[in-house]
Amino acid sequence: MNTTHRPRVKGLMTFRRTLAAVLLAAAACKPAFDPKVYPTTDKLYEVAMAKYKARNWEDASKAFEKLTTDMGIRDPRLPSVYFYLGQSQEKQGMHLLAATTFNRLVDAFPQDTLVDDALFYSGRSYEKLWRKPALDAQYGQSALTAYESLLSFSPDGPYTARAKASIAKLDNWLAIKDFDTGYLYLKRKAYDSAIIYFKDVIRLHPNAPKTREAYLRLLEAYRAIKYADDARDTCDAMRKAYPSDREVREACGAAPVVAAPNPA
Repeated sequence: MNTTHRPRVKGLMTFRRTLAAVLLAAAACKPAFDPKVYPTTDKLYEVAMAKYKARNWEDASKAFEKLTTDMGIRDPRLPSVYFYLGQSQEKQGMHLLAATTFNRLVDAFPQDTLVDDALFYSGRSYEKLWRKPALDAQYGQSALTAYESLLSFSPDGPYTARAKASIAKLDNWLAIKDFDTGYLYLKRKAYDSAIIYFKDVIRLHPNAPKTREAYLRLLEAYRAIKYADDARDTCDAMRKAYPSDREVREACGAAPVVAAPNPA
């Protein structure tokens, strides 16, 4: 085997390791960004925006955070400072901190043109914190509140379609969470508790995909404890909500025929 190329390859690898070490050392020696060295808010705002545009989210966050305390409340740039601070925090994966910052903008400047942006991104940050229905729904509820506030503030704005899609997703996740709890009670034959959760799904999330199954399991619970009147009412509600559904027809049968009134 020809090994004449090995010394050159080895030398190249050594050079690359040395170069990497030099660059790492240079980076380590570089002083940390300090927003306090800028004497005016005008200069710091300029630097903050430059850091943001360069995608240097950490330094941008430091600069914008200082501006929130240094700028006067009447400074017309302050709403944008909160907005870009929230965006910089979000880019670093600090979802809860970002949501809090966007909410600070909404609370401090409720009539500003950035409010709809802040509400949307607040909702999105909270939404990222609720990773699946089985987890605590606090952040999901916060996301839902932000999106609903956005639709009230700007019903036909640029974020409307995305907010409605997120609301539908969150609504179904909340329905799934209550349904799963009810189903667990149903399997344990704790029928009264199961009924409470299934009725909550139907009442609170009438348009969620999971609601149809909640109706069916509610019917199962009523029949298990021989609540005939409640079972009949549930079937009536299901026939109305899902008139063409095969499972509903199989569970409830055809709607009873109501006799016509006898003419006098």
